[in-house]
Amino acid sequence: MFKRISLLNNRGFLQKKDNFNRVFLFSPLLIIPLFLVIISGLLIKSIQGDLLVSNYLGHILTGFLGYFLAFFISYIPMERIRKYVVPFYLCTLISLLLIYFFGISVSGAQRWLSLGIFSFQPSEVAKLSTVLTLALVLQKKIILTIRDLVLPLLVVVIPWLLIFFQPDLGTSLVLIVLTGVMLYWSQMPIEWILILVFCIITSILYLVLPTFLIFWIPVIGYLAYRSSKKKIIFSALAISFHLFVAKFTPIFWQYGLKEYQKDRLVLFLDPNRDPLGGGYHLIQSQIAIGSGGLFGTGLLQGKLTNLQFIPEQHTDFIFSALGEELGFVGCALVLFLFFFLIKKLINTATIARTNFESLIVVGIASTFLFQIIINLFMTIGLGPVTGIPLPFMSYGRTSLVTNFISIGFVLSILKRSRSLRS
Repeated sequence: MFKRISLLNNRGFLQKKDNFNRVFLFSPLLIIPLFLVIISGLLIKSIQGDLLVSNYLGHILTGFLGYFLAFFISYIPMERIRKYVVPFYLCTLISLLLIYFFGISVSGAQRWLSLGIFSFQPSEVAKLSTVLTLALVLQKKIILTIRDLVLPLLVVVIPWLLIFFQPDLGTSLVLIVLTGVMLYWSQMPIEWILILVFCIITSILYLVLPTFLIFWIPVIGYLAYRSSKKKIIFSALAISFHLFVAKFTPIFWQYGLKEYQKDRLVLFLDPNRDPLGGGYHLIQSQIAIGSGGLFGTGLLQGKLTNLQFIPEQHTDFIFSALGEELGFVGCALVLFLFFFLIKKLINTATIARTNFESLIVVGIASTFLFQIIINLFMTIGLGPVTGIPLPFMSYGRTSLVTNFISIGFVLSILKRSRSLRS
């Protein structure tokens, strides 16, 4: 692999004065994800049991492939990658569109494309391509007017629509969150972000307590009034937008969501309403985590995990297996590693050489952090089942490789920021 890096360097693809050594193989940005992959691989073995049908070996091998792929990518300067961002984004959109014609349907969702010997999930790649393209758009743009928002939102809306109607509610939520964080990082007024985020509250109030909108809508108008030079006009636009959201909410609920998605969004509040149906995953997950106690039952020793009480536990509910077999101590260790990883990403964003690079790291960090929080909340019953995987731990080859590629970009940015300072 190191000879291949030298060959590419001679061809001019890599930075010519790239004198970085192999110590970055042991960077926390690479070691922490690899450790999480190995731990989750053992948990997957415990869940699936029989070596002949288990995915644990494939998960670990994919993790090591991603590890070396990230290290290789770290030698490629982001200036070289910049010119491929738009073609990469367009290819992602084409792959998302092809799903509707040639996609593979699993559990009622059409999200995978088959390429013969393997299949991949374009929506996972879309997270990274959206981050890169949005960073390219925002690198020289400070969001001060509504007109400034048109192109960034267009970049996000197109893949969001293609993903949402697969249907894939979880990934569409990830795109919304990373967009909000990147817009904030590009100095968009915080009030504007709150106006967009508060659409969720407006929708919930309209469905549950519509009379409270009398007090809530003026709050939106006040936020808009204090955040723009054209105070009256912007307040009127914000209020009109939220009233439109309120009126559109029942239509979206009725026709935009599948029945199982509605059940997931409602049943987390009281999973015992349907203990053998939509609430089954949540109940069994809570039981598994609670049974682990302080130190857990031991790796490969979880009774609920071994007996597969939670369907598809190796994907979205891998954290429940961790809670049962490694207990509170194991969960705390994994969460600390995630926290340390996110902290390293944010630190890298603050020292990046350019706005483009800083926005990329922030987008990647927000993607990881949101997925970690939502997956954890989902597993312990504090949030609905949205199908959002736990980074580096949930089984899924497309997701795992894409996450390591993202880490490779961050390492490239970190290396060159350090080189500049030295």
